[in-house]
Amino acid sequence: MKPNFTKVEEAFFQETNAKEISTRIPYITTESFPKLGLLSALSFLEWVSDNPKGVVSLPTGKTAQYFLNFTHLLLENWNNKKGKDLLEKYGLAGLKKPELNELTFVQMGEFFPIDPKQHNSLYHIAVQQYIAELGLNKEKALLINSEEIELAEGKHFTEIFPDYKIDLTLRYREAKTHLEQLQQESIFKVDNWCTAYEDKIREKGGIGFFLGGIGPDGHIAFNTRGSDHFSTTRLTKTNFETQAITAADLGGIEVSRNRLVITIGLGTLGYNPNNKAIIYAAGEAIADVIKNSLEFEQSVNYPATSLQKLKNARFYLTEGAAVKLEDSVDCYYNCGPWNHQKTERAVMELCQKINKFGPKLELEDLKADKYCSMIPDLNENTVQSVIDSILVKLKKGMEKETNQVFYHTGPHHDDIMLGIMPTTNRQSRDASNELHFSVLTSGFTAVTNTFLYDLLIDTKDLLNHNKIEMVNFPDFFKDGYKYKWDKDIYHYLDNIAAQDAEEKRRGVCHRLIRALVSIWKINTQDELRETIYEILTILKNSYDGGKNPSKVQRLKGMIREFEEELVWAHYGIMVKNVHHLRLGFYSGESNYEKDVLPILEDFRKYKPTVISLAMDPQGSGPDTHYKVLQAIAKAVDAWNKEEDLSNLRIVGYRNVWFKYNPWDVEVIVPVSLNSLATLDKSFTECYITQVNASFPSYQLDGKFSALTQQVWFEQHKQIQLLLGKNFFYQNESPLLRATHGAIYHRELSVEQFLEESFKLEKAMAGIL
Repeated sequence: MKPNFTKVEEAFFQETNAKEISTRIPYITTESFPKLGLLSALSFLEWVSDNPKGVVSLPTGKTAQYFLNFTHLLLENWNNKKGKDLLEKYGLAGLKKPELNELTFVQMGEFFPIDPKQHNSLYHIAVQQYIAELGLNKEKALLINSEEIELAEGKHFTEIFPDYKIDLTLRYREAKTHLEQLQQESIFKVDNWCTAYEDKIREKGGIGFFLGGIGPDGHIAFNTRGSDHFSTTRLTKTNFETQAITAADLGGIEVSRNRLVITIGLGTLGYNPNNKAIIYAAGEAIADVIKNSLEFEQSVNYPATSLQKLKNARFYLTEGAAVKLEDSVDCYYNCGPWNHQKTERAVMELCQKINKFGPKLELEDLKADKYCSMIPDLNENTVQSVIDSILVKLKKGMEKETNQVFYHTGPHHDDIMLGIMPTTNRQSRDASNELHFSVLTSGFTAVTNTFLYDLLIDTKDLLNHNKIEMVNFPDFFKDGYKYKWDKDIYHYLDNIAAQDAEEKRRGVCHRLIRALVSIWKINTQDELRETIYEILTILKNSYDGGKNPSKVQRLKGMIREFEEELVWAHYGIMVKNVHHLRLGFYSGESNYEKDVLPILEDFRKYKPTVISLAMDPQGSGPDTHYKVLQAIAKAVDAWNKEEDLSNLRIVGYRNVWFKYNPWDVEVIVPVSLNSLATLDKSFTECYITQVNASFPSYQLDGKFSALTQQVWFEQHKQIQLLLGKNFFYQNESPLLRATHGAIYHRELSVEQFLEESFKLEKAMAGIL
């Protein structure tokens, strides 16, 4: 079946390999996240040209940036060659430039309550992005402003809900105190406001054009899993997945877990039967949600399935987001020549489909399978050929490395650990190897205001009780603070061994003082105390999720750097071998000197024989991973012009954000129970800002180390299903007998790495 696409959609569809679409809602794929933004922008402007006075609801999240960028670019270049060429390419040649000021904008959701002046308020973002910058008419807009929603006795929300917590059980139970009575009355007033908001939307005929992302649980707007398909605008709770996703915006899961939302409903979206409802999504991490949303019948388990009743509903996807759709799987096997990678995938997926170990698969099993039956020269040895190729990868993952210089990189602190820690531990055991660990961004966003505030209070108290001896040394404030940073690390690790929590905390305070003196150029103990009081005041007057001053950001970043040094010191790595590059793009100062040159200078200095990096697909997030990959690629390219790098190996890993499949990689590393225990112990002891998971993954309400263990265990199960359980627990190798996890990673030559990274860069940037 081929849908009735618009001109823009038809043009994009023709650029894909798809011949037909079998899903319940039509979709179009693009090769990159930016191109997804171009498709969305062109579709929006195409619709507006036909509906200049229509009702639109547009996204206010970070993922909307490419849509906004291309909408601006198109409108600004509509009548010049650049714009005309683009319009002609995508079916809109000769179209009159649309005007946006007659549109009615509908805000699809908002945290409640929240100060609308905060930068993380969705009201603030909507007004900034669509009213101020894109020129929509505020007088015609329907917006959700917490300040303008009337509450009991005309009081402000900070008086009614002083801790920002709203107990929705007051809808159904008796109020027991005067404050609860005010809260109960206020909740009903908010409910009435929501009903009036819904009425206003319906009076205008309903939403005619909707563009929004989709959450990890499949949520649309804030309609989380389980939402009624006929739901209307309402005040409601969110689920953990949504809370985890919004934690970064609100300053931590502690905040987002307790913050309610006002959202339009799924019924709001379905009220206008002609609603052009578009869901856009990027990256393999969302692929399961996309499959469930497009291939399953309508179900409250999958909110987006409610859009099946809309004839104009669409999904715009990157190839990664669509990778698990039956259409995409068919295309994978049918497009291009057959290779052994396809054979590996077909056989391993057959093991999963029929829950049968590889050695027990029979030829008839393969012939009966849709994809295995396509394997050229299919015979009794086909399964064994796959087993053999996986064994080669396992053997490579067990090889002992000697006389190597490893330069391991991570976009964020903890990325290397969560990606390849068992590998680095084995490398560090051989004295002939030299290991460097380089974190390329500051990572200050991972430290909450509350954590820093409490740490400063502890530091102040230790100073007042004269328990920070180093500040009494006469040369400490002059240059003494610059020395013995290893001593802080050793002090902390010594007290891990001693199980002395108080002394561990004192070790962190030591490092905090060094950082304070370094950043604020402090000269005396009195200045040190004054600076601590100054920062405490700043934090006390900041709202959760608010942007800190640059010096406070740097202080938070140096706390993360201390944590990274602690991790690798567990395995004998000295502070001088842990590098903090603080690339410029992270703080908005991106250029060659700030992003690429620091990496290149380290390559020249240490001359690594192996470089590792996070290789995430399609630049779809976290965005930092893609930017770091490109910076490393440019540094490798420049170094390659200076030296012979024919023997340099590039190791590409993934962690909890994206996952490789065994048929994607060249190396499989077995992980023992001991390695899993080491991972969790060192994560818990060293990443002190992350133990309580203020910014957790939506996949697990807990530490990243626990999620990583879960990923490694599941990957081992994939291999075990192919090789059989006996292979592991009866193996001659003690390591394989102890194996209960697996890590997959790439191993590329310089030429292969540069080809892949620049191909990705071209896909990301080469649209115009």
